[in-house]
Amino acid sequence: MTLPLTYLFVPGDRPDRFGKALAAGAGAVIVDLEDAVAPNAKGAAREHIRAWTMARSMPTGGVLVRVNDAATPWFEADLALVRAAGIGGIMLPKAERSADIARCVAALPTGGFVLPIIETARGVVNVDEVAGTAGVQRLVFGTLDYAVELDLSGDERGLVYPACRMALASKVAGIGTPVAGVTPDIGNTDKLASDLAFARACGFGAKLCIHPQQLAVTHQAFLPTEAEIAWARRVVAAVESGKGAVQVDGKMVDRPVVLKARSILDRARG
Repeated sequence: MTLPLTYLFVPGDRPDRFGKALAAGAGAVIVDLEDAVAPNAKGAAREHIRAWTMARSMPTGGVLVRVNDAATPWFEADLALVRAAGIGGIMLPKAERSADIARCVAALPTGGFVLPIIETARGVVNVDEVAGTAGVQRLVFGTLDYAVELDLSGDERGLVYPACRMALASKVAGIGTPVAGVTPDIGNTDKLASDLAFARACGFGAKLCIHPQQLAVTHQAFLPTEAEIAWARRVVAAVESGKGAVQVDGKMVDRPVVLKARSILDRARG
């Protein structure tokens, strides 16, 4: 299964934007019931989402709902909406325990999945448990909330440890690569590019987006370049030539090089 490279948020209380978000070209759309919706508007937002999903044939895996976290008074109502509307994916904020993920899975149809957001100290400490819970498709890094909880300075070095822990936990659990957090500076392409480079360096394979204009740059960042693809093809061709030990571009090709080349070609096909 090819997982999305981009996830675009749309506020749950803005039904006028639901269709536009789907048409924007994101790999998946996240209809948000959490941060984007004020407490007094959450009930109306659920009704908007319910009406919208009932009125259309939802693309498989293409629409998720970010529910409110399990400690809030809105969690159960959010799960009831997911259950009634047959929504196939949940994004769970402040994920820290397998039990909360299991409650989400129980609200989903067969084949449904959960994307837990790791955005607290406890979530990072428990990331192996979270990643290994049945129904988890991939982890999401809530960088902004994590930085606030730990009172980080804003230097991205403070995010290296949790980001790498998430990538390692994902690999061990056999789930998809993690999803990087949002870049709030919508018009700052340099910051977006920097955030994407950091995410790729830590082993992430997708990113949350808050505006359609972030999609194209983000999508491209997670795909291999033409030069990488050309190199990978040369490596695979050399290995498949049956000549034994081979060199490509003056360098010996061994097993890790071959695996890297095949990984690049797999990503290019995605």
